[in-house]
Amino acid sequence: MGATFWIKRYLLAAVPLFAILAAVEWFKGSTSRNDYLSAAAWSLLAAALFTWSAWRRYREAEARAAAAPTRKP
Repeated sequence: MGATFWIKRYLLAAVPLFAILAAVEWFKGSTSRNDYLSAAAWSLLAAALFTWSAWRRYREAEARAAAAPTRKP
């Protein structure tokens, strides 16, 4: 899985999360610029953590598969 896959995965996490957080701010009635910037910052951070943890699990699984002994028939 290349960089394009992980960038897409990051964006697929960040964009909907921002929409949810911005909608919550809007429904609360606080629609200042700082509220939307805060929603953007939290969505970028959360998406980064989500993507990083998935990438790390993928790399560990890949390393375990490479180190696993092969069975001879």
